[in-house]
Amino acid sequence: WHLYRRRAPRGQHPAAMSHQLFDPGLQPERTELAWRRTTLALIVGALVALRLLPPALGSWSIIVGLAGLVLAAIIWVLAHRRARLTSHVLRHEHAVLPGGGLLLLLATVTTAGAALGVVYVTLH
Repeated sequence: WHLYRRRAPRGQHPAAMSHQLFDPGLQPERTELAWRRTTLALIVGALVALRLLPPALGSWSIIVGLAGLVLAAIIWVLAHRRARLTSHVLRHEHAVLPGGGLLLLLATVTTAGAALGVVYVTLH
């Protein structure tokens, strides 16, 4: 048992002593929880749309709300898959990290929702 701390050589950062690039701490779990919060916010937004939009959009509000719920479910599944894949890749040296497709999907959905809101407010 080593009861003493090994010191880094002078001028070298202690983290540079480790040959391991990835610390398997809680970072992947925090990232997955952040994606869960994001998708929960999308679900809440879709449910609020289902509740508040019928007087303004009529039956179209159901389509908008259900589309939001479906997109939130898709993002939830993709985020879970991305978190698992990222965690696996970080634990193994010869693998490729996932791309930014999920981020692009989320940005597109958010921008489209904002654009539709602006168009609706402008027309009415």
